[in-house]
Amino acid sequence: MFEQAIAYNPEQWRPLVFSNGCFDLIHAGHIRYLTQAKSLGRSLVVGLNSDRSVRLIKPHSAGYPPRPIIPELQRAEVLSHLKPVDAVVIFPESTARAIIEQLQPDIYVKGGDYTIDTLPEAPTVQSYGGKIVLIAVEMPTSTSGIINRILHHHTPPNLGMNP
Repeated sequence: MFEQAIAYNPEQWRPLVFSNGCFDLIHAGHIRYLTQAKSLGRSLVVGLNSDRSVRLIKPHSAGYPPRPIIPELQRAEVLSHLKPVDAVVIFPESTARAIIEQLQPDIYVKGGDYTIDTLPEAPTVQSYGGKIVLIAVEMPTSTSGIINRILHHHTPPNLGMNP
């Protein structure tokens, strides 16, 4: 579907930036990351791991709620209403290789906690000449960390915000 829209009207979409993830509990780190990603091109398409694929990459651990916390359609709805996001596509695989192969984004973006060597999608992006950008983690926040704090009543670190 998106491939046709992009092919029909490339000047609206390209340069196309693509990123992907679970985006289970949206937090400020996600917003900053997506804003930086969008600044690299004309449009930002976010690949969203389906509920099934989240369960594959984040298996259930005793004492923790099964992931995802938020169902895929609700996660997609929230993402689609964020200012930097132009489109959301849900994919069922554990990696975004297939959707990247279909869309062939000009720029593929992931967080700086990855390296080209640890990024499973890197060979796919490189195969058609796409660019890979790793964005530095500006705010060390994660959904897993939020869940852990809730379950263990830890006080969050001061992230420069006023109480």
